[in-house]
Amino acid sequence: MKLSQKLQVLAHLKKNKTITSWEAIQMFRCTRLADRIFVLKEEGHSIITRMVTENGSTFAEYTLIKESVDA
Repeated sequence: MKLSQKLQVLAHLKKNKTITSWEAIQMFRCTRLADRIFVLKEEGHSIITRMVTENGSTFAEYTLIKESVDA
C-alpha cells in the first residue's frame, strides 16, 4: 500500500527532522509541501518554518519539533 504524501512527509520528518520543497518534489512528487505541513500542524504536530537563502534563492525549510500525541 502506498502512503499518502502527508504520511510520507511525516515519516521523513520523523527520520530526518527537516524537509524542503525541493526534497519533497524529488522524493514524493509532492508539489504542495506547504499544504501538507499545514494539515500536519492542524493534526497537532509542532513544525516550525525557517526561511533559508542559498545561491540567491529563498525557500522554506520545515523542522519537526514535536509529534502529535495522537501520532
